[in-house]
Amino acid sequence: MARSLAHRRRPRFVARTVRSLRHRDYRRFLFGHAVSVIGTWMQRVAQDWLVVQLTDNGLALGITSALQFVPTLLFGLWGGALVDRLDRRRLLIGTQTASALLAATLAALSLTGLVRLWMVYVLALGLGLVTVLDTPARQALVTDKVPKQDYANAQALNSTVHNAGRLIGPALAGVVIAIAGVGTAFAINAVSFVAVLIGLLRMAPDTPAAAHERRTTPKGALEGLRYVLARPEMTATLVLVAVIGLFGQNFRVVLPLLARDDLHSGVSGYGALTSALGLGAALGALVAASREEVGLRGIAWWTAAFAATNAAAALAPGLSLTLVAVTAMGIANISFNTLTRTLLQLRADKGLQGRVISLHSLVFLGTTPLGGPLLGWWCERFGARAGLWLAAATALLAAVAVLPVLRRVRATGSTDDATSSTR
Repeated sequence: MARSLAHRRRPRFVARTVRSLRHRDYRRFLFGHAVSVIGTWMQRVAQDWLVVQLTDNGLALGITSALQFVPTLLFGLWGGALVDRLDRRRLLIGTQTASALLAATLAALSLTGLVRLWMVYVLALGLGLVTVLDTPARQALVTDKVPKQDYANAQALNSTVHNAGRLIGPALAGVVIAIAGVGTAFAINAVSFVAVLIGLLRMAPDTPAAAHERRTTPKGALEGLRYVLARPEMTATLVLVAVIGLFGQNFRVVLPLLARDDLHSGVSGYGALTSALGLGAALGALVAASREEVGLRGIAWWTAAFAATNAAAALAPGLSLTLVAVTAMGIANISFNTLTRTLLQLRADKGLQGRVISLHSLVFLGTTPLGGPLLGWWCERFGARAGLWLAAATALLAAVAVLPVLRRVRATGSTDDATSSTR
């Protein structure tokens, strides 16, 4: 009877899924970000296609991706320390403005026909430097604007918006590039940052208590690393994140080559594949947003699911079946990413969240510079489908290797593998 009453009192699916929107400042940020992220995905597709046009080389794609993420690998921990010390809203206003200027520069160079590969490299590196501060500040801002019980929901809604942009942006980019060229896509992205800047400017400033917490937080850039290494479940989670980031999430290297060489579908096919990945991610994020509990064991299972979907995409004989497999890959990928990010935030002390998030970003994004050129070379030598097989094999091996560790942690009765309630 008690269980039946509890079940009836449980919020409906829609109410659980959007519960973080009750918080005004979070709502303002999310709606602005929803517009901006469409432009961001348009730029990503346009930049990749521009590199293909300039070089016709998979290695160049990998180098461009690497340059965008190398700064996170080198400076991520220090960026997190700054995020823990500075006003996150003001910091984001600065990083979003810088991103808009970089997009406008690339648009001007492309539209005037002056763009060269080295210029794309320089601007990709510049965006990477901005990301060092932007990513942890954006993730940590969410924890400032919603209570702890809504962390998982807010992160999942962020993922929903991000992947809805991945769905809409690439498809729109394919049309814009075909009609007006890559420069116009870059220009649209530059303008799209206005929406998120308006949302940030309309937010309430930090309270005196929040400013005091920033002044008294531990200062060391390595505090977050020591904090995570002392907790086995967080360390095991980051190992999985590292493997998936290194070999599995270099979609921007594999998918354009798959569209061009294996599926013979050109830029429209690449846009469709990226949109399918975004569709799956958006569906997976909506399901994740409805969750009220997050368990660490699910991370290993979603790692195995990611391996299976990569193998399915490698086996798919044509564009239609490949789109289905890539959609499933998006579901597995976003479920894995949402679980890892949420558990790390739930475990982290408030004064160390920026550094823990930066450590996640370092592993999540910072491994891409290592995997991007390697995977580009691998695909050039053995084909894009071989890149999918490499992602599948490494993810499956990582899941098998970590499962015994998670079982031992659970057997000790540690909260490392206990269920983390987000209610």
